[in-house]
Amino acid sequence: MKVFLAVVDEGGFTAAARHLSMTVPHVTRHIAALETQLGTRLLQRTTRSVSLNDSGERYAARVREILESVEAAVAEAQSTTSALQGVLRIVAAPALTDALIAPLAAAFNQQYPGIALDVYVDPQPVPDLNRYDLGFLQVPEGFDAAIVARTLSTSEAILCAAPSYIARHGAPSTPQALAEHLCVLRRTPHLHRNSFALWRSQQSTLEAPVHEIEVRPSITLNPTASILQTVLDGAGIATFTYDAARPFLEQGMLEQVLPGWITARMRVLAGLPSRKHLPQRTQAFLDFVFAAHKAGKIDRC
Repeated sequence: MKVFLAVVDEGGFTAAARHLSMTVPHVTRHIAALETQLGTRLLQRTTRSVSLNDSGERYAARVREILESVEAAVAEAQSTTSALQGVLRIVAAPALTDALIAPLAAAFNQQYPGIALDVYVDPQPVPDLNRYDLGFLQVPEGFDAAIVARTLSTSEAILCAAPSYIARHGAPSTPQALAEHLCVLRRTPHLHRNSFALWRSQQSTLEAPVHEIEVRPSITLNPTASILQTVLDGAGIATFTYDAARPFLEQGMLEQVLPGWITARMRVLAGLPSRKHLPQRTQAFLDFVFAAHKAGKIDRC
């Protein structure tokens, strides 16, 4: 059942074998034996892809429920000591991996030496949480999806530039003046626009933006760390959450542009797979992250 779901979730035999640290022939034999035992085919195979047929769709849904129940039963049967051991599978966006997980990994390992963190970095806004024990997502205001989640933080996204850029080019005094400035833009997986949508601070971003300004990019990037470095080097104006920009604003390495205007309002969520029982190692890491955030040890998200 686990091999079958891996083929489904990973999109093929080769990817499933890599995910499970098995050989492709081994995966193929598991699926063939399963289909023989059931007396029906579950997968449609071509030279380029693997997909579920109708029987496979129904079987995959039931198998996922069964395996989640098995995991829950095992967790409930374990003692506190053994429950705080094993591998914790986490998925997070690149920026949240850098901001939340990397700074806490060593301290968490010291407190819980029996738990190994296995972190997958996924740029997709909402990864498939059923493949992991825990996920950290950064989503806009109004985000609504069928996931179980706790909000870690909420932060407005503001426009910033380095003092060196402002010394050379000045700062825009109105939203319309942004069109005359160089900007550092973020490339998202599904959207690439050379524009900034602007709302007034405290205004709901579920409303239509007050302004949408076409801008001139000096460079377009994806990783947040790269965007930050290019802006610190004076390449142009970019948007960051206030929490991410705050240390650099306090040190004078960045200056806010167009105070009173925001480009988004973002939430950081701790997302969980849809199951009733929460393993103790997952709860331990959740509590550790929330306590660190409350103590101000991680605020750049």
